[in-house]
Amino acid sequence: MRSFSMPRMGISLALALLAACILIAINETGFAQSSRALNDIAEASRTRASLNRVLQNILDAETGQRGYLLTGDPRYLDPYNTAVAEVGQQLDALRLIYTPSADDFATLAQLSRNVQRKLAEMDLSVRLRKQGNDDAWKFVLMTDVGKEHMDAIREEAVKLINSSSHRMEVSQVQVHRSLMLSRIGIATVTMAGLLAFYLYLRQTTALKLAGEQQQKVLQQERDLLERQVRERTATLAELATHLQNVREEERGHLARELHDELGALLTAAKLDVARLKSRLSTQPPEIGQRLQHLTDSLNSGIALKRRIIEDLRPSSLSNLGLTASLEILAREFSERSGIEITTGLEQVDLDESRQLTVYRLVQESLTNVSKYAEASQVEVSVRDYDNHVEVDIRDNGKGFDVGNVRPSTHGLAGMRHRVEAAGGRLMVNSTPGSGTRISAVMPKVLAAA
Repeated sequence: MRSFSMPRMGISLALALLAACILIAINETGFAQSSRALNDIAEASRTRASLNRVLQNILDAETGQRGYLLTGDPRYLDPYNTAVAEVGQQLDALRLIYTPSADDFATLAQLSRNVQRKLAEMDLSVRLRKQGNDDAWKFVLMTDVGKEHMDAIREEAVKLINSSSHRMEVSQVQVHRSLMLSRIGIATVTMAGLLAFYLYLRQTTALKLAGEQQQKVLQQERDLLERQVRERTATLAELATHLQNVREEERGHLARELHDELGALLTAAKLDVARLKSRLSTQPPEIGQRLQHLTDSLNSGIALKRRIIEDLRPSSLSNLGLTASLEILAREFSERSGIEITTGLEQVDLDESRQLTVYRLVQESLTNVSKYAEASQVEVSVRDYDNHVEVDIRDNGKGFDVGNVRPSTHGLAGMRHRVEAAGGRLMVNSTPGSGTRISAVMPKVLAAA
């Protein structure tokens, strides 16, 4: 599916790129042609305006000249002189415009000659009027020479204007062609773009369906794996709980055996030694020392047996309760380790299994303190609430980084499993250099009546 879709996607992308390139080329071509055509139109408009100004200036000059001739007022010569000066400038500008076109330049040359003749004719009449030769300037004015020059000027100007109009029409046609080309090109590219978009939508839909199918398969596999993991986790939890219970049962059985069998043997041996000491009243000092050493050894063995039994299965837990057992545990731990322990223990109502869980939690925590914490003080507290019990063990040791510690480190995994198996929750808070706090929340279950 993926190998089939990649060429389709490549074709769609190639079409899209080709359409974009064609559209850019059409737009650039149309822009260039339209720009040239608009420049030509603007140039033709300026040319027509210049030609119209030439005609207007000649008319202004002729008006000023006739006003001066008729009235003799020198003020009429101001517009005449201004118009004559501007005519020369405008003709120079027109020569620059028409230089590339030989025909128009020839027409402009003829127009310039006619303008010069007209200006010369007006200048002659003005000079004659200034000289006071009235008959001469009136004769010049009454002839048709001025009209002939003006008609020739208009004829040549009209030719140039018509030529400019023709260029404007050609440029307008060019603009229309460019716009039509852009219109056709944009329509074509739009159709190509729509085709590419359609192909893209088809490909996207196919990929989406394939992705959804793969996600569905992956989800099924993930659900299966999660179900298997949950089943295996539950099985392992049950197995761990079973092993823990078996361990406690074996420890209880071993404690009872040590108490019943070994205790009886050690007690009987101690009694026998006592009888021997009482009967051997006149024994040598060496024998008395041997008997006393034997008695001390038996007492040490009995004490060791008692301590092992308490470690295996604290008898105080069933005889004295959880609070007294924790007090004894804390006192004996303090005596052995030299660490000061402060207790704050409240009476709690838990079943035997949960009492043992709390005892083992405190016992394992104190063991970890002695092995790793390098602490000088430990606080152990048990608080009783309406529906749960909180156990808290704090030390002022070196602490550790909880995030970088493996779950099995410091027996945390065993403590956590033991607490969670009893329906509780274990929390470990520690910072390097700031000690460690182990807290557990246990649900309260009333002891069976």
